Amino acid sequence: MTQATETLIESRPSHARLIAVISAAHFVSHYYILILAPLLPFVRAAYGVSYTEIGLALTAFNVVSAALQTPAGFLIDWLGARVILIIGLLIGATAFVVVGLVDSYWVLVAMFGLAGVGNTVYHPADYALLSQHVPSDRIGHAFSIHTFAGMMGSAFAPASLLMMQSLWGWRGAFIGAGLVGFAVAAILLLVRDNAPAQAAPTPRASTDTSPAGWRLLMTAPILMNLFFFVLIAMISGGMYNYYVVALGALYGTDVAVANSALSTQLLLSAFGVLLGGVVATRASRHAWVAALGLAVMSLMAALIAQFDLGTVLLFAVTMTFGFFSGIIMPSRDMIVREVTPPGSFGKVFGFVTTGFNLGGVVSPLVFGAIMDHGSPRLVFVAVAVFALLSVFTVISLPKKAA
Repeated sequence: MTQATETLIESRPSHARLIAVISAAHFVSHYYILILAPLLPFVRAAYGVSYTEIGLALTAFNVVSAALQTPAGFLIDWLGARVILIIGLLIGATAFVVVGLVDSYWVLVAMFGLAGVGNTVYHPADYALLSQHVPSDRIGHAFSIHTFAGMMGSAFAPASLLMMQSLWGWRGAFIGAGLVGFAVAAILLLVRDNAPAQAAPTPRASTDTSPAGWRLLMTAPILMNLFFFVLIAMISGGMYNYYVVALGALYGTDVAVANSALSTQLLLSAFGVLLGGVVATRASRHAWVAALGLAVMSLMAALIAQFDLGTVLLFAVTMTFGFFSGIIMPSRDMIVREVTPPGSFGKVFGFVTTGFNLGGVVSPLVFGAIMDHGSPRLVFVAVAVFALLSVFTVISLPKKAA
């Protein structure tokens, strides 16, 4: 029986196991990003601090993540993605367990900063492992599963954290979340490395040599991909964070209706990612797939800006926006992979996905100013313009790094 079981395990494609455990890590990363949101009222009440003071914890998390993600990518290409991903999971999990155990506001802030260190590894390590170990004819599907798992982490976090809070208090919820990270790290430790599907130079040979060092990151294809990711973050930041308030101010849309439409948008985006993986696997011109999806998104945002659509049409247009925002994601990742030399996946993905952080910093300033100026229509106009600008950016991307 034991021999038969071992034979069955060995017969399964090793890259399928790798995709599963890396997707689990991505689930944890998104889960941790949202860990404070549902628990914020309880944490704030426990420490008697203002919203601004409690927001300092999130600022620490995001600033550290933005500053250290690219260096983490270099470290991943040097030492190996798997070991760094395990370390990142352990750092994040430890930070949140400490938050639950130590009764101190400043320890909370410090631990969110430490969790930001752990957060730096996910994108560069995940994409490096997938790019190196998953066969080319499966990589688009792998990227879609990876992204979908992250979305599920975001979706699962609020309800599960509140459930743990009701059972063990908010400190117990933080400890429980930390244990999830420890569990995934243990699983990743047990999953053996695949033979690489793509040849790569030895890690130490690619730490700082041209074009695999910083000069690679300063080439036109990589910089334009960074800009592309910034634009995507601007689109998401405007559409997701200001959708409800902008609709209410512009058309008097009921908050419940707007929130329901936003929820369906996010749900359709998740399913769009899965279909996008199939498209990315079969398509050869990933830039044109992304451009088509972004063009549809631009049109949908423009329709919302121009017309009071009513409930049914608003849902249809919003769902279409969400569906195509999901479809483009695997192709987006394939575009980056296509311009990345073997052995440089960590640093390149770490660098370009910093665009999410940069866009996340700028987006609230832009869209907040628009709302403060009393121009809610411009929220959707700006989303449409950023999406259209993304179309021109992605079709203009150089094919290879110099």
